Amino acid sequence: MSRHIPTYELYGENIGRSPEFWLHCETIRSRSSLHQWEIRLHRHESFFQILYIEAGSGDAIFGERSHTIRPPAIITVPPGLNHGFRFSRDIDGLVITLLRSHLSHPLGDRSQLGEWLATPHLTPLDPDNAEAAYVIQTLRRLGNEFENRRSGRNETLGAYVALALRLTARISHEGDSYELASNENERRMEMLNELLQQHFRSHKPASFYAGELGVSPTHLTRIVRSMTGNTPHELIAGKLIEEAKRQLVFTLGSVQEISFRLGFADPAYFSRFFLKYTGETPRAWRVKEKVRLEGA
Repeated sequence: MSRHIPTYELYGENIGRSPEFWLHCETIRSRSSLHQWEIRLHRHESFFQILYIEAGSGDAIFGERSHTIRPPAIITVPPGLNHGFRFSRDIDGLVITLLRSHLSHPLGDRSQLGEWLATPHLTPLDPDNAEAAYVIQTLRRLGNEFENRRSGRNETLGAYVALALRLTARISHEGDSYELASNENERRMEMLNELLQQHFRSHKPASFYAGELGVSPTHLTRIVRSMTGNTPHELIAGKLIEEAKRQLVFTLGSVQEISFRLGFADPAYFSRFFLKYTGETPRAWRVKEKVRLEGA
């Protein structure tokens, strides 16, 4: 039986009312100390969160995986993701919660930033790096701005959030972070495998599968490489080869018939395709495999 993962607005506050804010900021200490420094697995359906870790240590838990937090660092958490945290008692930093509708880019859109926002990240901040230092300063200013109700507060908060996320994404893309989206990537791989089963005989390109999954071809390549070590093109080809081998062994159809069943208009091209990925022609592979099975 799967565990029930609660859905909260702020952690420990049940949903059931419309949010009265578009952005909330508090210290990590003020919330986590109420729960013995442990924020158990939960999710937010409508909120995006930014955690700025200034001091202390802890673990970020996404699904079943735990990731060590070392300050200074930023953690970004998209909506709908099961997550939790364990903090040391000397933890210091901010947690910023904002409505997803107030993000500068829609989650998962085709832009680089939109894709980055759609997955959780843990990004170390090197104070000697000028942009990382600016992110730290920006988030400290955001916390101060939230506490002081001065004129232009909302506009200033929005500018600080947009700037902090943009610079953090840039640092991330330059290789200073690691993605915490293993569960999300696993879900997308499951969906991709289902789509491949439905469409592999149509020889759809990788861009078709990316569109069906709602990601860019570049992001799909990144997911497939991280989960399988292959490119989407190699995955598609592998599915065709797998089915070709199955039919060569377990059906009586000729190589020409099998090529047509697999969506190849030209049996000669099918033979070249099979040779490229197996090192043997379909006929030679069939004979060799049947001999092997008979001797087994």
